[in-house]
Amino acid sequence: MPRSSADLLAGAIWRCAATEPGSISDPDALEAVTEWVAASVPGTVVGALRAEQTDAGRTKSVSSSVSESSVSSSDWWFVTTVATTGEGSWLLQFDGMTAFADVWIGGVRVASTESMFAPGEVSIPAGVGAGKRVQVAVHFHSLSAILRSRRPRGRWRSSMVREQGLRWIRTTMLGMAPVFSGVPVPVGPWRGIRLLDKGIAAVVSAVKHASVDGTTGRVAVSARLTGLPASLEYVTVRVGEHSRQLAVSAGPDGFLEVSGVVEVPDAQLWWPHTHGTPRTYPVTMEALGVSEHLGSVGFRTVEFDRSDGGFRLYVNGIRVYCRGSVWVPTDPISLQGDAGTTRVLERLAEAGLNMIRIPGTMVYESDHFWEECARLGILVWQDMMLATLDPPDTDEFFELVASEVTEFLHRVRGNPALAVFCGGSETEQQPTMLGLVDQHIPLIHSRLPELISTVAPELEYVTSSPSAPRGGEQLATHVGSGVAHYFGVGAYRRPLADVLSARVRFATESLAFSIPPSNAVIENEFGSLAVAGHHPAWKAAVPRDNGSSWDFEDVRDHYVYALFGEDAREVRWSDPERYLDLGRAAVCEAFASTLGYWRRPDSRCDGALTLALRDMEPGPGWGVLDWSGSPKAPWFVLRRSAKPIALLVTDDGMDGLRLDAINETAEPVVGEIRFRAHSRSGVVPVDVALPVKVEAHSSLTWSVDSLVGRFTDLTHVFRFGARTYDAVTVTLEDEDGEMVDEVVHLLGGSARPRERSVGLVATARNVGDEEWVVDVSTDASAQYVALELQGFEPEDSWFHLAPNGRRTVRLRRTGQATKVIGRVRALNSHVSVAVAPPITPVTQSSPSKRTSKKTSATGN
Repeated sequence: MPRSSADLLAGAIWRCAATEPGSISDPDALEAVTEWVAASVPGTVVGALRAEQTDAGRTKSVSSSVSESSVSSSDWWFVTTVATTGEGSWLLQFDGMTAFADVWIGGVRVASTESMFAPGEVSIPAGVGAGKRVQVAVHFHSLSAILRSRRPRGRWRSSMVREQGLRWIRTTMLGMAPVFSGVPVPVGPWRGIRLLDKGIAAVVSAVKHASVDGTTGRVAVSARLTGLPASLEYVTVRVGEHSRQLAVSAGPDGFLEVSGVVEVPDAQLWWPHTHGTPRTYPVTMEALGVSEHLGSVGFRTVEFDRSDGGFRLYVNGIRVYCRGSVWVPTDPISLQGDAGTTRVLERLAEAGLNMIRIPGTMVYESDHFWEECARLGILVWQDMMLATLDPPDTDEFFELVASEVTEFLHRVRGNPALAVFCGGSETEQQPTMLGLVDQHIPLIHSRLPELISTVAPELEYVTSSPSAPRGGEQLATHVGSGVAHYFGVGAYRRPLADVLSARVRFATESLAFSIPPSNAVIENEFGSLAVAGHHPAWKAAVPRDNGSSWDFEDVRDHYVYALFGEDAREVRWSDPERYLDLGRAAVCEAFASTLGYWRRPDSRCDGALTLALRDMEPGPGWGVLDWSGSPKAPWFVLRRSAKPIALLVTDDGMDGLRLDAINETAEPVVGEIRFRAHSRSGVVPVDVALPVKVEAHSSLTWSVDSLVGRFTDLTHVFRFGARTYDAVTVTLEDEDGEMVDEVVHLLGGSARPRERSVGLVATARNVGDEEWVVDVSTDASAQYVALELQGFEPEDSWFHLAPNGRRTVRLRRTGQATKVIGRVRALNSHVSVAVAPPITPVTQSSPSKRTSKKTSATGN
């Protein structure tokens, strides 16, 4: 029952045009419009405009009269013509059209929608649009014109947007909030439109729900079918290798209906990829020799412990420390881009991150996104699309919300990645910060939870992000309980030690900084590194809160001075490259300190999501990935801190250094931990090793003095005499001698003297099948060693090296380069070095295993 064969719009050629608001209300009048642009559906107006601008063969451009920034000021028409049998009847389905749209078929208006997020379905009787070729037109009304209509004000003003009337409109904040600078307002059929011939066999809709009882998985399926004989008695539903015949019954509007449960004995559980294998099962429906894929399901249990003001997640009975970032669309222009979505999600999983949050400022993501999250073992915290505004308490508004939420949950309820559904972003924080006494919001406090308890009673519901614990006296702004947005380190310029007293339990947003992309990206997009910090094009991409007298680059500059004692403005004046590197390093310090502490088993923090995963335009945005998906400096810190098997080294003040070994996997880790302390001259006065076994889903903790077996004062906290130690290196090897993790911790604080050279050497090697690595070594301690390469991306960068340290970095090819070209630099070195070509090996006898180990012990 392939749906594409029944869809008359499959492969249709669309075009779009702008008209004055209200000037054309009937598609018959579109003959007077002369400026049209080829359009893609699904897609948006600006997506079409940008595609047209890159078409060298087109000489006439609608963009000459309509700019990207003003698309919402016009009405827009999307039009196509399709071939039909001329008989009908049809079924019109749309998954998402921007707010206030009308659909016309054959000159007859057949559907209207006021919500960007609510799908729609309309049966088209025979006779409507009769003919061999039928025009399908979609009219999108000007959002700017609609916002000029006067409606009752909310109880508070949103600080995110200027247009307070948005509280009445179900639409995204993209293009509306100044903080999302450079992203246009989406207008158009941003999700799919189908016109199904009811005479052709197809699954019109399907809802799946997966559950597990002991070792038995159950998949409840309900579906509507068309184009099949009324005498059909059953269909076959398959879940993996298991199947069951489900009875067919007659439904309304001539559809056939199917519902039932398929059981999967000895079901394999789905796990977050950090804790196990994310096993999924494909679901298909078969009838009369044809089949249709209905997506995949996974079996797992999800529970939350909210006791003592916390928010702790358990999957299949095992505690999961959640870490990741806040999601943004990979293509914020057309809101498409499946290939880009896959690349970013695969990068996320490879980095050891296991949760993303879709905030209430964006859009509900595609089926492809959800399938990929399930495949890769990534949990999703889903906000309802609501942010900072006071939602109206009317039946009409709730009908729109109920429609979007119900259809969303029907679409993804069988997906094991969905962990939390939340009532929006800062929906409670905004009135709290404005001092409102009555903070009861009927939509998120009563109506929405009642709806979810009916549609998906097993789903965990959170009233807002952030939000206080249920039934307590704390406020949504308090970060020490419930769900927090923590910007103490960051926007509020608190010292890095603030994380110790903040006592964050679960951060759904944190660590927002204006993060510069790589030097190569800056030069390519802006022409010069000298634009940083002041040029209008650069500043336009720096995030800022609406109405604030500062931006997030000011925040970064503050930490440059606080951590390194250098005035960022003075450095920028004479050395833009140094200015950028100091800013990157300051953000890395903030990430390492905060995330390292939260990951400690005794921190009581159970989740840390950074703001944000990716930039939406070129420049120094919040993202740890730039607009193209390439890593920025703190990405590597985030990646190192998120490993399922990880070593953590933290400073416990008067108690000295502390070491944690964490194992989140399902198997114990057996091997050896080795601890070395280095002097500035490269001597290793402390070198101890001990056998270790870290059980599955557990951790071990030591004070370094107890591990070494004596008082060391490695951090020089007692200040007896001159400082002795400059760095420590900790390694974890498995039973086969393979490196599992390695940490280098520099002693003496962030502000290190800048030397002419620390003796960096970088050499490229081909290790087979066109795979390359770069060996980096140093004579003295090297702070934040950064690799900037052409045509290759390093697996690791912005790391430290101890004296005489060494690290081998794997590379991923990103271009057509046949050899590794680039430079390696360190924050505390004036001199950077070119990556040298491979050195021809000299034949020599192989060292013994113990000699090899001692060689690596003096390096890194």
